[in-house]
This record gives sequence, C-alpha cells and structure tokens, in this order.
Amino acid sequence: MADAKTATNRQDQASPTLPAPAQTLSSEAVLDALKMILLGASLNEVLRSLTRLIESHSKGMLCSIFLLDEDGLHLRYGVAANLPEAYRAATDGVCIGPNVGSCGAAAYLRQPVFVSDIVSHPNWANFRAVVLQSGLRAAWSTPIMSHDGKVLGTFCMYYREVRHPSPGEIQLIDYASRIAGIAVERDRSQSALTQAFEKIKTNEQSLRLIVDSIPGFVSTMSAAGEVELVNRQVLEYFGKPIEEFKNWTTTDAVHPDDLPRMIDAWRRAFETGQPLDFENRGRGADGVFRWFHLRSRPQRDAEGRIVRWYTLATDIDERKRAEDKLEKAFEEIKRLKDRLHNENVVLREQIDQVFMFEEIVGSSPALKTVLSSIVKVAPTDSTVLITGETGTGKELIARAIHKGSQRAGQAFISVNCAAIPPSLIASELFGHEKGAFTGALQRRQGRFELAHSGTIFLDEIGELPAETQIALLRVLQERQFERVGGTRVIPTDVRIITATNRDLSAAIAAGAFRADLFYRLNVFPIHVPPLRNRKEDIPMLVEYFVKRYAEKAGKQISKIDKNTLKLCQSYHWPGNIRELQNIVERSVILCTGDAFWIDEAWLSNQNVPRPESSAPLTQSVQNYEKELIEVALAESNGKVAGPNGAAAKLGIPRSTLDLKIKQLNIKKQTIR
Repeated sequence: MADAKTATNRQDQASPTLPAPAQTLSSEAVLDALKMILLGASLNEVLRSLTRLIESHSKGMLCSIFLLDEDGLHLRYGVAANLPEAYRAATDGVCIGPNVGSCGAAAYLRQPVFVSDIVSHPNWANFRAVVLQSGLRAAWSTPIMSHDGKVLGTFCMYYREVRHPSPGEIQLIDYASRIAGIAVERDRSQSALTQAFEKIKTNEQSLRLIVDSIPGFVSTMSAAGEVELVNRQVLEYFGKPIEEFKNWTTTDAVHPDDLPRMIDAWRRAFETGQPLDFENRGRGADGVFRWFHLRSRPQRDAEGRIVRWYTLATDIDERKRAEDKLEKAFEEIKRLKDRLHNENVVLREQIDQVFMFEEIVGSSPALKTVLSSIVKVAPTDSTVLITGETGTGKELIARAIHKGSQRAGQAFISVNCAAIPPSLIASELFGHEKGAFTGALQRRQGRFELAHSGTIFLDEIGELPAETQIALLRVLQERQFERVGGTRVIPTDVRIITATNRDLSAAIAAGAFRADLFYRLNVFPIHVPPLRNRKEDIPMLVEYFVKRYAEKAGKQISKIDKNTLKLCQSYHWPGNIRELQNIVERSVILCTGDAFWIDEAWLSNQNVPRPESSAPLTQSVQNYEKELIEVALAESNGKVAGPNGAAAKLGIPRSTLDLKIKQLNIKKQTIR
C-alpha cells in the first residue's frame, strides 16, 4: 500500500475542478475566534463557529474537526455538522495510522495529508463504499498541534469533486488548525483549572500538583489583593520566590508601561467585584518581556462576599507578535498601495501624454508635428479644423483631441455631414419637435444635445447646406440653438471639432461655404499629411495592420516579406491609410503561411502619379466641377431633377446643383 506521505504530492489522473480563489482568514475573523476562546465560550461553540467560518470561504466545502482520544490512538468527531450521517458513523472512532484516510494519516504522521481524489487513493480503500455513498471526492487534513508539539486532533476540508489545494487554501487550513489548537488547548487548560479548584477543598497538596501541571501561570490572591499562591510555572519563569510577589504593585516583573494600567484595572476589580481580563508584558528570569493574558475570577462565600481571586495568565506573546506583524503588514500594504496609486497616476499621465493617440501609428516628422499640435490644443476648448485627404485618419485625430481634453469623460459624438440628406441634416444636428415635418411623430434630441458637456465631431463639414451653416454659426457665436419646428432656445456646452478633405477657401470663393463660419471653425487648424508624405511610417503601419487582422482571422503571421515593404514604400497610396488598411486585410485573408506578402498587381493599376497642376487650385476645382456638371447635363438632356436628372447622376441634391450651375455660369439651354 502506498505510503500516506505521497498523498500530499499525488497528482490524480482525473482532471480536477479548478478551485475558486481561496482567501486567507482576515485579521477580524482571527480576532473574533480568539475573542470567543478568551470570553469562555464552550469548545463546541468555538469549533462550530470556526468550521462555519472556514466553510464560508469556498462554495461546497465541508469541514470537520477530529479530537484525539486520551489513549492517543482513536479520533472522535468534535465538530462535523454538515458531513453525511452515514459517513460520520463509519469514520467516528477510527484508529490512526500511516494509511488510514486523510485524518488518520495526518494525526499519525504529524503532517498535512492532502488527498485530491478519495476514490482512487489507497488510503481510502476501507472507506470507499461509504465515501461513494456520501458523494465525497477530496479530503485535505492537517494535524491540530499543541504548543508543546502534541497531536490534539485534525482539521479536515472535504469537497464533492476532485480538487487540488491551492497555496491560499493550504494557508487557510493551517490557520484553521492553529486556531482550533488554541481553542482545544485552552479548553483543556480551563478544564484542568476547574478540576483543580474542585479538589482544593479536599487536598491542598493535590491542588498544588494539579496547578503546577496546568500549562499556564496560576495564582490566587486574597480579597484585599495580596498574593497567596502561585504555581511552579510562575516561579520558574520569573525566577523569584513567592515572597517577592506579595508587593506586586512595585515589582519589576511587569513592564513599566503596563504597570499603572494593571494597578488601575485591579483597583476597579476589587471595588466592583467584576471579573478581570487584562493583557500585559511580564519580564522573565532572562530579562526578556513576553505578553500574557490575565483572566481573574472572584470566589464568593455563601453570603456573596469575595474571599479569593483566582487568576490564569496565558502566554500570548506569539499571538501579539503575529498581530504586530499583521498590523505592520497592513501599514506596509497601505503605504505600498498609496505609493502604487501615486505611481499609477504619474504613469497614466505619462501614458496619456505619449500614447493618448489611440490607433495613430507612426513616428515620422510629419506625424510628430500633428501629434504636437494635438497635445497643445487638447486641454483647451478651442474649435479645431482638421484638413487632409480622404483616408488619412482625421477622425482618429479628433478622438485623440477629445481624449486629451477635460471633456474626456463625457460623450464623443461623430457626425458625417455628407452621409445625411440636406433636408434632414438640421434635424440630425439640432433635433426636432413633434410635427415639425412629415414623419416627425415625436420629439427627438439632436446630436448637439447628446454631446452636451462633451465633444461633437462634424466630418465633411464642407458638405453642410447653406441654411444649416447659419444655424451652426449661431451655435458657435451664442452657444445656443433651437430644435427644428421649435421656439425654445436650448443652451449648449459642447466642443466642436470639424474635418474636411475639401478646399474650403475655394468653396468660399465659389459661394458654397460661408466665410464667417470658416473663420469660426478655423481657430486651430491641423493638417493631416497624406501617407505618401510619411513613407517612413509605412513599415510600422503594415506591421500594426498585419497583427490586427491576423488576430481577427485566427492566423499566425510571424514575418513580413522585405519586397512587400519596399513595394509599399514605393507606392503612391492615393487612398492613404484606408487603402493600405484594406490591402493588408485582403492580403491576410489570402495568406496561407506565416509570411505576409502583397501582390504587386493589386497596386500597379493604381500606381499612377497625380498630375501636376499648372493652374491655381481654386480655378482647377471650378473647371473640374463645371466639366462634370456639363457632362451630366448632356447625358440627361439638360434635365436637373428626377431619377434620370443630372443631380441624381452626380449624387448631390437638386438645390446644390442649381446653385453650382448659377455660380459656374452654365447655360442649361445650350446643353442637350
């Protein structure tokens, strides 16, 4: 049969259920248990309270406490409230041995025995039938030891599933066994003391022998407070004759810091007749002070007068040292927690400064200029206009500004002005009242109300209709607006960030955008460079997107083809980062190995350099717009509205097209 020592290290073949994280006993729980012991609660009450406390630390845990018989061979249940009755009946009175279950082996070997699977462990062969009937699977036991190394019993944890103890659970059962040991030892000491007092009437010599055998410092005092008797342990520890204890109020055996308090406590006890409980330090013959707990009770005669005081002093030095260590540990934990908090605050500030830009990837000088502008403008409430080609990441810049502002904890509302029909853009931004227009069945809040105290990002601001531009100008000037169809003025506290890929100066010259609105929006301009102007960022961007889409696709891509990087850096990227992102996503989908590559054919058809403009930008834009409109009018036979009209072909509202025809001086009648 396998030696029980292997039970602590045995790894059962069955897969164990992962335990919930065990917690160690809190200082309050320990102190409550010790308080029950010191206040004289019965041993059964203390042990029941202890098992309930331990069982509350883990769902499904069952606890038992065995006490060793006086013969030192058999274990009897002290507490096992929740164990199945059949199991208790079969195991009560079991004889200890190296291969007897968990508790019998733990008591015999004087060390913990942890069995993770009772059904397969040889120690439980004789109890397997009742174990299977009771549904128990794991049993972890540790011996309960006295202060002088004697086995008092065992403390055991049971589970109904295969389970290995965690370090925290091992510590928990160790704490439980120590508290149980204090309770058992205290109970036996108290029992011994009680027996001693019962025999004092008949045999003083027997009393002396019994008192001397009590594992504690026993003394008696007269009603006036004069020491009459001390046991041998007192004499041996202090190294003084009993005569020197007669005048204990001036003795050097009590720590000078504790002596005044001790005298006051005894004076109150003598005056009131109330029991005394007191902790003080006593100096031994070696000159070292140790902590003791004094518990003194009066003896009264038939008429109720106090005739004598009986005192038991218990050595609690280890407990006090543990409490001091625990207190210091808590203080150290608090200090480290405060320090960690402060360091975390500093680190978060540094992270917010260095990495506040979310998914903005790169380190090129052009990008650093943009990031520097973000850091400067983010803490303010200034309006920001972000310009740049399509696909350069203008919304990421806006989000980074919001994150670095004092409004970071509030809403960030994004609106694409080009994606909303011109007839609905005012309602979308400012909300509308019930019945404001056909289909307005109820009041609706606009984006500005939703963004209150936060930030609103208006993308493609150049596509805003003229009438909505006026309303936005009012918000910027007066910080208030009205819902569509409403008359109530609504104040707003919102930061406005706008973005466009259009030349607003050209739009102003063409009469499509208000100059006064532009000046309000252009308080702090930020231009986002195109990808072709920050080619040194391309390898970093490729690596970032490859990792992102590989994880999303569940693929392992560990390297990037060098020719692919060269190809990416030589390509013009007219679609900027958005185009790069889409190309990388397509490549990841098609990759079958661990190397990332891009097919050159995907880029060759688009790798056409942009023509250099010889005319001013404004004139070029107007000429291009005029040409497009004239072609659309010709295809629709001069018709502007309707499903086959020029406005539908160009994908713009009729009102916008009419305005453009007027501004560009296009003659519809001549175009058929």
